[in-house]
Amino acid sequence: MAGVRSTVADYGPPRYCSQKSSLRPAPAPGLAPHRAHAIITIGNKWLNGTVLRYCFLDSTGGGRGPGQLDAVRAALREWKDLGIGLDFKEVDDSSESEVRIDFQGRFSESAVGTDVLQVGQHEATTNFGWDLTDAVGHATALHETGHVLGFDHEHQNPNAGIEWEEEKVYAALALPPNEWDRETTFFNIIRKLDAATVSGTDFDADSIMEYPFPPGLIKRPKKYRIEGIPDPLSLSAFDKDMVQQWYPTLVARPRHLEPRESVALPKHSGGQTDFEITPAESRKYAVATFGDADVVMALFERVNGELRYVTADDDSGQDRNGRLDVKLFKGRSYVVRARLYSSWGTGEAALMYW
Repeated sequence: MAGVRSTVADYGPPRYCSQKSSLRPAPAPGLAPHRAHAIITIGNKWLNGTVLRYCFLDSTGGGRGPGQLDAVRAALREWKDLGIGLDFKEVDDSSESEVRIDFQGRFSESAVGTDVLQVGQHEATTNFGWDLTDAVGHATALHETGHVLGFDHEHQNPNAGIEWEEEKVYAALALPPNEWDRETTFFNIIRKLDAATVSGTDFDADSIMEYPFPPGLIKRPKKYRIEGIPDPLSLSAFDKDMVQQWYPTLVARPRHLEPRESVALPKHSGGQTDFEITPAESRKYAVATFGDADVVMALFERVNGELRYVTADDDSGQDRNGRLDVKLFKGRSYVVRARLYSSWGTGEAALMYW
């Protein structure tokens, strides 16, 4: 099912967003290939169930009015209304937020997924450089939100089979309205994603994560050389399917975990299990994973009906298991979430607290 499309004739030369370069460290050398690939594949995806707190650094929408803020809110709501297990909460204090949104300059960009956590606490993780109140603006808001959810540019999918007229691409992107240097163009267009980072096997030209391209910039496939790629203006069926796979609807209540109870973790990369912990006494506890597996694990406390982050550990790419040493309090409720990157041993990975 194709999304709504536009052409250059509808809105003029396309304006492209850029991704912020990741500050995430590369996997340690010497890892088994499948282990490294699994780490890369889900490395910037959030733990399912995360509440992403976002704030606006400029309440005037860059001088373009409150409609800009409403357009961003509408994009967040459109992704959320798919029934995904992530949630979004607007806050006023930038120090309380993971996602910080601004409306400065002429360029739109965003960090991808958990890479937003590497951005300075008072710096924008996502920026919108043009009006968001028309159809292309709405698509831009959806596109940047897709980056926040952990999705890359679709035209950089190695399965797309796109072969560029590279010098024509560099020349076109050096012109207004983008005025990109060669490095920016390479990073956002020419560069191919590692095949291990691509969750689907097929290229989706209708994806909201796709750019529009006029004819003449693509050498192969022939279809795109002749027709170009129109601008996707809505979420495609594939966009919806993939975000629901990565962030499925949460169960009403995680299973209760007893002290010293060992529970197996999912065997497939990206699988996640959530557990509820209600300590019988106030003291220091250990929450740990076991087995030959790379796991990201995070602990939250229920406060006034909301989960508030306490601490986390990510043992991916390291020769150790994850462990949280933390004081828990009697009468309070906690949730621990564990998402598997990869397992390479013969036994099951497991989690326990004591």
